[in-house]
Amino acid sequence: MTIRDLLPTEVESVRQFLAANGWGHRIGSPEHFAQLIANSQRTAIAVEASQIIGFARGISDGLSNGYLSMVVVSGQHRRAGVGRALVEHIMGDNPDITWVLRAGRLGASAFFSGLGFEESTIAMERPRSKP
Repeated sequence: MTIRDLLPTEVESVRQFLAANGWGHRIGSPEHFAQLIANSQRTAIAVEASQIIGFARGISDGLSNGYLSMVVVSGQHRRAGVGRALVEHIMGDNPDITWVLRAGRLGASAFFSGLGFEESTIAMERPRSKP
């Protein structure tokens, strides 16, 4: 398995990967998704045998704050270190950045706790509008 930055030529392949892995409600049209990727400072894919098996993206100022937005691993590759490797790639090695995320999916809390995340009582959110 290889973890690396997403190439511009792979954006549509990642959109299709996300749609096939339960994230179709969050990707929109090809144009919308391309803009989503363009506005993300950090993107990464996990590749095995020329197939995308995972994706992650984050938004960060690179100095103080970061938001981990999306971490998706194909079902047959979960619990094999793919998600951990993607998150570590996105976060990089700057210990001065505080990373936050929304961990609402089943099992997310346990997964992210293993990466050093802690539940917070100080975060607030303004949810997106509902269609």
